[in-house]
Amino acid sequence: MNTKFIDLRSDTITVPGQGMLEYMFNAKVGDDVWEEDETVKELEFELAKLFSKEAGLFCPSGTMANQIAIRVHTKMGDEVICDELSHIYNYEGGGLASNSGVSPKLIKGNFGRISVDQITDSINPDDPHFSRTSLVCLENTVNKGGGVCYEYKDMQSISEFCINKRLKLHLDGARVFNALVSRSDSSYDYGKLFDSLSICMSKGLGAPIGSILLGDINFIHEAKRIRKSFGGGMRQVGYLAAAAQYALKYNIERLSEDHRRAKEISDCLANLNFVQNMRPVETNIVLFDINKNINDFNQFLMKNSIKASFMGVNTVRFVTHLNFTDSDLEKLLIVLRALN
Repeated sequence: MNTKFIDLRSDTITVPGQGMLEYMFNAKVGDDVWEEDETVKELEFELAKLFSKEAGLFCPSGTMANQIAIRVHTKMGDEVICDELSHIYNYEGGGLASNSGVSPKLIKGNFGRISVDQITDSINPDDPHFSRTSLVCLENTVNKGGGVCYEYKDMQSISEFCINKRLKLHLDGARVFNALVSRSDSSYDYGKLFDSLSICMSKGLGAPIGSILLGDINFIHEAKRIRKSFGGGMRQVGYLAAAAQYALKYNIERLSEDHRRAKEISDCLANLNFVQNMRPVETNIVLFDINKNINDFNQFLMKNSIKASFMGVNTVRFVTHLNFTDSDLEKLLIVLRALN
């Protein structure tokens, strides 16, 4: 008999439901490399309008969208300011160096959130001995920070500073809709702060594949060149774009359910004697350390049909998502309390 696992490794493990599948099967498609896929065009326009940008570009992954943006905004030898926990530094295969020939200037922020003062201190002098500082990258929510969100006013201050210093500003918005729901912010206002944004559709929103890169017309024109050189041009990709359209229509408001369940997990963990160093839980990620052997803890979870991800010697991550139900939550809490 097959055992059903409660899979909390990531919100990327979700699979399309019947409604999303019907959207996909009914999509009007064409060859997107020839710019003839109607559904892709509709999705790119919809996201651009939602975030007050001129244009969008459908990409296979958030990593590719981020790497394209970095390549467009920088020149070889430049330096990119980002937090030490950022995805573009930790989880994109060294793409800063291999794709764009740039290096990171790492900041130790507040659970991955950096400030204007920290950025100010990180800008290199205009001197041939130093790399040219050209780009600032923010991540919202911050994955390795436990899914914490920026306050809008803080991003606004960073945006104004970057404009003043003639620095480009990119948002890795892999889980930006979680941030928008958590903070009750406006996507339209968000878009005005950044030169470019990457918006992932395959995490909290539950689409199977794809991220949208947003910016002005000139930026997207150049981004298409880079996407082609990265091998990111796809053909009848409207089937995937349709899944993203469905996710935008039906799966944004329900993100608050994921946040509620994550908070309940966090409240439970806070009372367990083997848990320490709980990160703030603001969205759908629960990040904490344990004082037990991590392999023993993983085996215990697996024996109880629960999957988690591990982000260090003793760091555990649970990520709630649309396939994680209240009954799954109840079972998880019972299992965790049994280990206390």
